[in-house]
Order: sequence, then structure tokens, then C-alpha cells
Amino acid sequence: MNDRIAVIGSNSFSGANFIDHLLDNGIETIGISRSPEIDTVFLPYKKNKNINKYRFYQYDLNKDLENIIGLFNEFKPEYIVNFAAQGMVAQSWLYPEHWFQTNTLANVKLHERLRKLDFLKKYIHISTPEVYGSCSGLIPENINYNPSTPYAVSRAAADMSLMTFYKNYQFPVIFTRSANVYGPHQQLYRIIPRAILFFLIGRKLSLDGGGHSIRSFIHIKDVADGTLKAARLGKPGSIFHFSTSRNISVREVVEMIAGLLDVSFDENVNVVSDRPGKDAAYLLDNSKAKNELGWSDKISLEQGIKDTISWVKDNLETLKKQEFEYIHKP
Repeated sequence: MNDRIAVIGSNSFSGANFIDHLLDNGIETIGISRSPEIDTVFLPYKKNKNINKYRFYQYDLNKDLENIIGLFNEFKPEYIVNFAAQGMVAQSWLYPEHWFQTNTLANVKLHERLRKLDFLKKYIHISTPEVYGSCSGLIPENINYNPSTPYAVSRAAADMSLMTFYKNYQFPVIFTRSANVYGPHQQLYRIIPRAILFFLIGRKLSLDGGGHSIRSFIHIKDVADGTLKAARLGKPGSIFHFSTSRNISVREVVEMIAGLLDVSFDENVNVVSDRPGKDAAYLLDNSKAKNELGWSDKISLEQGIKDTISWVKDNLETLKKQEFEYIHKP
């Protein structure tokens, strides 16, 4: 595959790992983020043998749209994959206008410009299961949206706008939604790396609502593989779900981590109140991705958590110097 790919949101966990996957496949890639490249402990592509095929640009989707479009006109990517979003759910209640500014307004402005690029084959929009709200059973791709937080509403609004672009302009958008993504190189405010790090350094972990929410945790490498398959094989207007068939509570995952590290769950975890609007469960039907893309998840939860434990242990001194909490940037 000799196509060029542009990744928006390259500093994100999913974006950085997707870039690493692209470089593994020898694909010429550019990355865009509003912040400088973060610590290399969170950027797996920095050690990729094909790093010479990658270039990074610091542009803010809210402020630098003209520069971004100019870069695309110069690089002429056949595929653009957008991971950029204000992504924290609980904090979206505090500054909802910031979430709508980035996730809705800035994205709609971007899409209006992208639809006029004649070299663009497909635009891959990385969405979220949060747009579905709390559901029972497996969620198909065509279920009605029922968002329950400002974050989810802001993402659903952009998704609906994009679908009108597809229907009216034949804009070649493909949507992906993934279950709870995890793996090495993930930011420390996410539950799996956070639990591992806190158990290793003897700090108590706060578990929202006792961790009773049911989720499907999927390894980032499986998601990266599915994202590239969606770009290459997916039909415009399609939505693909990447998830596993294993549904497990957050508490059970933390208990698994405690067991693997041989620490007491009860002595190292504090149960705290749940965040507003938290969905009890969203479990995605992945049969369309399997049937149309030939995709399947390959990394078990046990193996993925062991991989993440190894990453934390190998980089413990570096990780102890990083921010443990999410820091909101407008």
C-alpha cells in the first residue's frame, strides 16, 4: 500500500498507536496535534524502524484550519483519519462549551473544507459508543442515538452532520466506534494503566461507583488493525464496531490486575461515587466488521493486561514523573 495517510489527533493514545501500525506497514504518514509531541513513553511510533516515513505538525483544529488544509493540499493524503476530540466524559459537564467547540463546530468546519479535496479517497471519523447511551444487549450500528453527557451529545452532533454530508455530497466518510481501548502507552488517567501504576507504587486507586459498569475492553493493536482495514475496504457511509465478545465489569478488570501484581484489591482500592450520566453498559455488535472487513480481535484481555504491566514496569521511573490526572485544555 503506497497511499499517503494523514492522522489528526496524533498525540492521542489511539492516534499514536495507529501511526505506529501505519509505519509497520511502510505507509507514508503525517500527524497533526494541537500540542507538541508528548513524552516518548506514550508514543510507540518513535521507536518504529520506518520513522523516516513520518512527519509531525503542531496545529490546533480550532485555530489553524487554514494551515491544516494547506498541509493537506501539499501532502495530498488519500486517507484522512480523525482521532481529535475533547475526550473526557466527566469533565464535559464542567465546560460543555469547550466540548461542543472542538467536537462539533471545529469538526463541521473541517468537514466542509475536506469535502472539496478531490484527492481524498476516504475520511475515517473515529466516533464513540457514548453516542448510543446506556444499552442492553449487543448494539447494532443503526441503533438510535441516546447520548447522556455533553461529551456524547457533542460527538453525536458531529456524526449526524457527517451523515448529511455523505447523503447530500457523497462525502466518503466511514465511521468507527470502539469499545474500551487499552494497552501499553496509554495515558495514566485511564483505568488499566492507572491501576497498574498505583498498585506498583502503593497508592490507593479510586474506583467510580465500585466499578460495576459493564464494558468490553479491546487491545489498541486490534483497533489499529481494524481502522486501517476500514480505510482500505470500507464503503462510504458505513459504520464499523471494534469490540470483543467478552463483557466484563470494570471491577473485575481491576481485580484481575491486582491478582497479576499479587496485591490486595480491598486494601488498595477506594470506592467513590459515580460520575453524572455514566452509562451502565454499551456492548457493541462487531459482526459487520468481521463480515465486511475480515477483521477480528486477536489479543486476549489477560495477555493485553500482561503487556501493559510489562510496559509500566519497564518505564516505571519515567511514568512516575508524568501527570497522573487528566488536565483540561480549552
